[in-house]
Amino acid sequence: MKLIIIGSVAAGTSVAAKARRNDENAEITLYNADYDISYSICGIPYFLGGEVDELETLTPRNAAWFKKRYNVDIHTRHEVTAIEPNQKTVTVKNLETGEEIQDNYDTLVFATGASPITPQIDGVELGHVFHVRTIQNTAAIQSFMTVNQPKKVTIIGAGFIGLEMAEQLTHKGMEVTIVQRGGQIMSHLDRDMAVRVEEHMRNYGVNLLVNEEAAKISPHRVEMASGKAVDADMVILATGVRPNSSLAKSIGVELGASGAIKVNTKMQTNVPDVYAVGDVAESFSVVTGNALYRPLGSTANKMGRIAGDVITGGDLEHRGILGTGILRVFDLAVGYTGLSERDALAEGFDIEVLHNIKPARAEYLGGKELVIKAIADRKTSRILGVQIVGEEGVDKRIDVFVTAISFKAKAEDLFHLDLAYAPPFSTTKDPVLYTGMALTNAIEKKNKLMTPQELSDRTESGERLQIIDTRAAKQFEVSNVEGAVNIPLANLREEAEGLDPDVPTVTYCNKGVTGNAAQNVLRNKGFKEVYNLSGGNKNYQRFNKDK
Repeated sequence: MKLIIIGSVAAGTSVAAKARRNDENAEITLYNADYDISYSICGIPYFLGGEVDELETLTPRNAAWFKKRYNVDIHTRHEVTAIEPNQKTVTVKNLETGEEIQDNYDTLVFATGASPITPQIDGVELGHVFHVRTIQNTAAIQSFMTVNQPKKVTIIGAGFIGLEMAEQLTHKGMEVTIVQRGGQIMSHLDRDMAVRVEEHMRNYGVNLLVNEEAAKISPHRVEMASGKAVDADMVILATGVRPNSSLAKSIGVELGASGAIKVNTKMQTNVPDVYAVGDVAESFSVVTGNALYRPLGSTANKMGRIAGDVITGGDLEHRGILGTGILRVFDLAVGYTGLSERDALAEGFDIEVLHNIKPARAEYLGGKELVIKAIADRKTSRILGVQIVGEEGVDKRIDVFVTAISFKAKAEDLFHLDLAYAPPFSTTKDPVLYTGMALTNAIEKKNKLMTPQELSDRTESGERLQIIDTRAAKQFEVSNVEGAVNIPLANLREEAEGLDPDVPTVTYCNKGVTGNAAQNVLRNKGFKEVYNLSGGNKNYQRFNKDK
């Protein structure tokens, strides 16, 4: 069996490695147009910021090592320019010499990855404008910074790379501006979570320009379509990537709506004996089953292993992804998985939304606050998605939620998890457990939740609501929900007689626990429709600040 792989990095090399482990006799050839066969794109910002000392650290494997370890013929700087699927041949161009050769295959794998999108901006070709994608342009950025000592940098785009570069270049003493065409950073987050990250970045001095579009780049300036302008000695383009699928399309390989290659669970395309893996291929959502394109090295590795196994007679299958992501922004961690509230509503789910604000570990040992936003399906109680923002403990909680959602856990299942507990690591009722408990109460026991957005919408529509602040009078005087009356929980049983049980009622405290207790009191007294404000006054004030 002769296997040709087009492209390397995470996916292509994983195909080759797994195929070789399964079949010592296979003839495996890999053609790669780039200089490096394997490197960490995700590590690039940390090299530019100085956390990684040597650029070579990001390229741990070269062609010679791979040949010795796996007996795979790797040809760097060789581009496959044409394919004849009926004859099963490829035309390969040596990019150093211009020479062309033909090769034949039994099985072909596209691992051609994705390329950074270059926005249509006047001046984008100038020498101080850079993408952050390959080892070569990383070296170019480093050289530019060393020679020119830029003081002000503008980053166009506010996804992972944009925010990571903002963090790292701020640490190097530069004044950083981020220009984001959309209305918020990190489009995979809901707005009420993204604003927390935006506020944090502004506190570190990052100038965030959302709802702005860069229109012109000049040597020391970036102008917006709105007429606003910022000074910039260096410009970073972080506007996303586009799958390198044109070669596959030219031979009749079917593409999805994202422009990435459609594959089945065995990474096979619609063309016989042709596979696709990594950033050039679509995945699918574990929650909805719909196509999902989220290019990430971890997914690329997984896809490559599956394809290498299937090609050599194995039975591995791709089980889909949740679109999980995690990011460090200064001393804040941001994690998400599954469906956002926006996505869940668009998919037609009837959802319960919880904002759970809890310390990551015992407060008496300095535990810092986590904000967990969890979305569950009211019909099935299944957890659909989670977003978390906090300074510690985000990574381990998001991974618990990933596991739970992957195995179709219901809200009540979270409460019964036997998670590790000791005061330096968690609280007796871990935030994950509390999330499950609160959602279960909301769905099954009718302890309904109301988000700040829903409260705002209903009051602005003119609906009559009773809003009860259950905190102490001193807390109420500092800040409160507009239209609320202050009835501390200790007094609620007596003063409930003066309330109308037929009017929809909203209870709240600072974060949600006492509000839930008040909700139970009123429900047990016969109040027909009682809601607990999700995330309490703290979450409401954060929402109100952004209105």
